[in-house]
Amino acid sequence: MLQIAEMDKDAGHVAIIMDGNGRWANRRGLRRSAGHRAGADTVRRVVEAAPDLGIRTLTLYAFSSDNWQRPAGEVSALMRLFVRYLRAETARCVANGVSVTVIGRRDRLADTVRAAIESCEAATSGGRRLHLRLAIDYSARAAILEAAGASRSGETPDELDRRVRGRAPGGADVPPLDLLIRTGGEQRLSDFMLWECAYAELWFTPVMWPDFEARHLAAAVAAFGGRVRRFGRVDVGARVSGGDR
Repeated sequence: MLQIAEMDKDAGHVAIIMDGNGRWANRRGLRRSAGHRAGADTVRRVVEAAPDLGIRTLTLYAFSSDNWQRPAGEVSALMRLFVRYLRAETARCVANGVSVTVIGRRDRLADTVRAAIESCEAATSGGRRLHLRLAIDYSARAAILEAAGASRSGETPDELDRRVRGRAPGGADVPPLDLLIRTGGEQRLSDFMLWECAYAELWFTPVMWPDFEARHLAAAVAAFGGRVRRFGRVDVGARVSGGDR
């Protein structure tokens, strides 16, 4: 019989809360927008490194629904950055077998942002090496509420799980989340993939997102590989303890 300690060692689906851009810039006497631009370079490094680490799905928290409360100038700069990134990286993603989808609301995005999203998604749809998901105007609580509102009486947790994940383009086909990483030193989920994090492993680092490199991603994946995931079960012959969940 396969022992539980030997199961689920591959971090096939990794999500990252990319935190610390603004603080990184402030510490250098720069505008916060400079931190966001540096963070976009980090996205490129991480996307390039992910497949070689066994990651097949990568979900990045780019802009939360609460981020609309930031200063209008910063929000506008972020939206322009999204458009530039999507346009600039489309050809690279196609060449490297990366498919891109965007999860979150689109009705509040400007036409230029929606057009860039749709163009990138269409051009990269054939990618099979890595599925890159960008969460823009995303709220996990809103996704759960929407799915629950559409749920049927007697629906099982697994059925609701498919409904929650189905809120996003192609979401129903996305594998369960294995590992959630947050940079920047904070240790909270900030309304990101709350449902999907039910059994995900969590890894926090003080490294600011612009300073995050492939070696940091590799360290997180290695830490994941050393953890035992029981999903409520007990390994055969193992003594039950408080850490068996």
